[in-house]
Amino acid sequence: MTVTETMKAIVIKDKFKIAVEQVPRPVIEKDTDVIIRMRASGLCGSDLHVYRQTDPGTDFIIGHELVGEIVELGSAVKNFKKGDIVASPFASNCGNCFYCNKGYTARCTQAEGYGNAALQGCQAEYVRQPLADSSLFPVPAGMREEAMLLLGDILPTGYSCAYHGRRLLDEDDDREMTKPLDAVAVVIGCGPVGLCCISSAKTMFKTVFATDPSPSRRELAAKHGAIPVSADELDAAVREATEGRGADAVLELVGNNAALKVAMDIVRPFGAVSSIGMHLKPLDLHGEFLYSKK
Repeated sequence: MTVTETMKAIVIKDKFKIAVEQVPRPVIEKDTDVIIRMRASGLCGSDLHVYRQTDPGTDFIIGHELVGEIVELGSAVKNFKKGDIVASPFASNCGNCFYCNKGYTARCTQAEGYGNAALQGCQAEYVRQPLADSSLFPVPAGMREEAMLLLGDILPTGYSCAYHGRRLLDEDDDREMTKPLDAVAVVIGCGPVGLCCISSAKTMFKTVFATDPSPSRRELAAKHGAIPVSADELDAAVREATEGRGADAVLELVGNNAALKVAMDIVRPFGAVSSIGMHLKPLDLHGEFLYSKK
C-alpha cells in the first residue's frame, strides 16, 4: 500500500464550523508511539463542547474514541505489532506513575488526551498514539469493532459514574459489587453516557430512577431498565420510594449548575452524589446547604 504524506481529517474551524481538510499525516515522534490507521471513530458529547466552542480552541483534528490498525511502531513498543487491531481510551497513560499504580490512569502524569492542538484527534485517516504499550487494548477476536469503540470513553465513563456513586456510599462490604445494593439511585441525564450509566447502575443498585427533559430519552432510559420520571415527578417519586429520605445515590451526567442542584436536593443526608457531567462554568452551591447533607 502506498503511504502518502497527507490524509483527510475533520478539523474544528470556528463555532459551529468544521471542515474535512487535507492535513499532514502523523509520524512517530517518540519511540513509545505507534501510528494507527483508523477503522472506526466515535462522536462524544465533549466533541460537541468543542463544536459549540464552550470548550474553546480551533484548527485541530477532533475526536478521541477509536478503533484502528497499527501500521507503524516506535522502537520501544514491545506489546504490539503491525497489523494488530486495537482500541484506545481517550487519554494515554504511562502505566507506572503514582496515579497509574492506583488505577487512576486518566490522571497519569504523562497523560495526553486526543482532540486538541497538542495531540491531534482521531476523526481522521490516521492518528498517533503515545505510550502505546500501556495505553492500547487489543480488540478480541470476534468482537464487533463498533462495540469495542464504546469502551474507549462512553461506556467506562457511564460505568464510573455509577461505580463511584456506590463506592462513595461506603455502606456495604461487597467491594466487588457482585449483586445490586438494596438502595435507590437516580440518574440525571439520559443521553448516550447516561444510558451507559443506567445499564451499569442496574447491576449495582436495586432501584434506578432516571430523568431527562426529553420524553424520547426517558423512553430509552426505560428500555435500559430505569424507572423514567419527568422533572416534575422526580422528587415525589423518590420520596415515596425511600420513606421520604431522598435518594441513596444520585448520578449526574449533564454538567450544569441546575442539574447538580437537583442532585443535591434529592439526595438524602449521608447519601452520595457522583457527578461526571462536564462542568465548564462556576457552580453555585451554598456551604450551609452542603452541611445539611452530612
